[in-house]
Amino acid sequence: MRVGHELPALEIPVTRTLIVAGAVASRDYQDVHHDAEAARAKGSPDIFMNILTTNGLVGRYITDHFGPGARLRAVKIRLGAPNYPGDTMVLTGTVTALDPDGTAEVRVVGANGLGHHVTGKVTVTVAGEDS
Repeated sequence: MRVGHELPALEIPVTRTLIVAGAVASRDYQDVHHDAEAARAKGSPDIFMNILTTNGLVGRYITDHFGPGARLRAVKIRLGAPNYPGDTMVLTGTVTALDPDGTAEVRVVGANGLGHHVTGKVTVTVAGEDS
């Protein structure tokens, strides 16, 4: 691992099931995350993904890449364009800082057909192979 290292992209199909299941799993019962009619009444073309689901997907992206020794230290994200059913979110990441103790800072972007759904920074510590 080095500064400038680019993580492989991860494509995540944004399905209605993913949006609803993520909202329910995170106990977010806002109707805009599971009821298309209610979402439309509030000005959205369809249901959309909540930030807790996005946060979980970003964490998964980092830990899947760095492996079972990875420990998330901080996840600081900001939402942009909504994730609607039928789209695909593509997560990408770049290592922007690296400490000798194995702690890395990774800039993460999740883009969909509308633009950037999520941008942010994840701090992760990667334990040595013998840890």
